This record gives sequence, C-alpha cells and structure tokens, in this order.
Amino acid sequence: MRRTIRSTAVPLSAGQPVVNGGAAADKALPRQVSADPVEQEREAAVALLFDQHYASMLRLAALLGADDPENIVAEAYYQIYRKWRRLRDADSAEAYLRSTVCNLTRMRIRHLQVARRHAEAPSADPVTSAENSALLRDDQRVLVDALQQLPARQREALVLRHWLGLKEREIAAAMGISPGSVKTHTARGLAALTQAMEARR
Repeated sequence: MRRTIRSTAVPLSAGQPVVNGGAAADKALPRQVSADPVEQEREAAVALLFDQHYASMLRLAALLGADDPENIVAEAYYQIYRKWRRLRDADSAEAYLRSTVCNLTRMRIRHLQVARRHAEAPSADPVTSAENSALLRDDQRVLVDALQQLPARQREALVLRHWLGLKEREIAAAMGISPGSVKTHTARGLAALTQAMEARR
C-alpha cells in the first residue's frame, strides 16, 4: 500500500477511509494553511515524523502481528496529531508513536481473538493483507511465522530489540513495563523462538 497520510499532515479520524497519495489526493484533500504558528509547527512536525518513520512503523506493526498494519499506523499518526500540543518534542514524539503502534496492535489482536472465539466458523489463520505480505521477504517468513506464535509481550520485546535496535529503556517505554521485565520477556522470547526454529528444521 502506498502512503496513506500526505505530508500536508491532514489528520485521519477514526474510521475515516484512507486516501492514496498522488495528484488526485492533493485535489481531494486541499492543503489547509493555518495562520496559527502553533498549528503550522504541528503540521510540519507531524509531516516530518511521517517521512522519517512511516516505513519502520509499518514494519513494526506487521512484525507484531497486525492483520492491517496500514490502518494501525494511520491511527497512530492521527493520535499523535491530536496530542501534539502535549508533546512539543521530536524525541518524545517518536517514542509516543512507537508506543501507540504497539498498543494499537495489541488491542487489535485481542479484538480479533475475541471475535474469532464468538464466530460460528473461526478461521485457523489470521487474514493478512497483500501489503502486509509484501513487507516480508520469502526468507523471513519461517522466522516471522515462528515469531507470531510467541506470547504478545515476548514478541514485542524481540521485535523492538532486534528489528528496531532499541535500548532496554526505550523498549520499556514503548511497552509500558519496567526494564527488568523487558529483560525477562526478551530472554524467554529468544529461547522460545530458538526452540521453535530448531523444531522446524
């Protein structure tokens, strides 16, 4: 999927359909120029945040198991746009965005689990979008499949540590847990992942 948020930083409301980029999107969503310097600063900052981190946030949501990573990330950017006045700092904004993607993905997975339990004919495999599948190379699929079988917290800790290369305190902030718990989840997740990969050989 192409980028769903334009660099003009037009926010998406919850449930609002996503518009693809390009000339048509520019006509459909004309740039709103605000005379308020604070609003101009927010729009520029969120646009820059999008340009710098959209791809990594999309990959993060996919690796955490989101069936719709594009919408997860779009919602995360919408939330940070709404709450920008409280942040006012690029470093805290990136951390908040990462934490929001983790939380939204976790909530989405829980929702799907509940929905499947109440469905008459639950599907054995989660429905994944074509965009989600395209994010992962063929040689990564076995590893990612094993990763998806881990408990959510272990999966998050491993993805944040080994795919994004975050430090323990950054992982703790993103997951909302202590650095000690990060160590525990990372160690257990790595051991379980290693065991799962060896069993597949």
